[in-house]
Amino acid sequence: MRGIFLNRASHALGGPYTLIDTHGHTVTESHFQGRYTLIYFGYTHCIDVCPLTLETVTQALDLMGKEAHRIVPLFITVDPSRDTPGVVADYVSHFSPDIVGLTGTESQIQTVIKSFHVMARRRGTSADRISSDYLMDHSSVLYLMDGDNRLMSVLPVDTSPQEIATRLRRLVAAS
Repeated sequence: MRGIFLNRASHALGGPYTLIDTHGHTVTESHFQGRYTLIYFGYTHCIDVCPLTLETVTQALDLMGKEAHRIVPLFITVDPSRDTPGVVADYVSHFSPDIVGLTGTESQIQTVIKSFHVMARRRGTSADRISSDYLMDHSSVLYLMDGDNRLMSVLPVDTSPQEIATRLRRLVAAS
């Protein structure tokens, strides 16, 4: 049953994307061809879930040791109006030099959000629209993609670093 779900999900989740890295360079999914990616969607002004998740991912990859080199952790913003390449670079540097931070235009971000079925919306009323001090509501899971950018697994973000490391080892070894 799990295989059927993953086969269906792999065709329905993810897809091609064009984003901008922390150096202002264009990045597509093909940049990670042949490598696993562990993708997290969040934003730099998040006060709780995003920093906890990136710290958990960092710890899980540290626990994996040498095996972690096969997995590229990606942080993709859901808030491109505030999360410029420089802001994202500063943010991900607080967690790990291995995390690839990605942003883009509103259109680019909306395309990748839709392809991964991520829910993301600015919180607040219409009067709050002029403020730059706002929160974003967004779904929060980790997507493990294979070297061909196909979904392998969706991992809950409230999983311990040890459990994530164990599951990643198992999934990467099995493919």
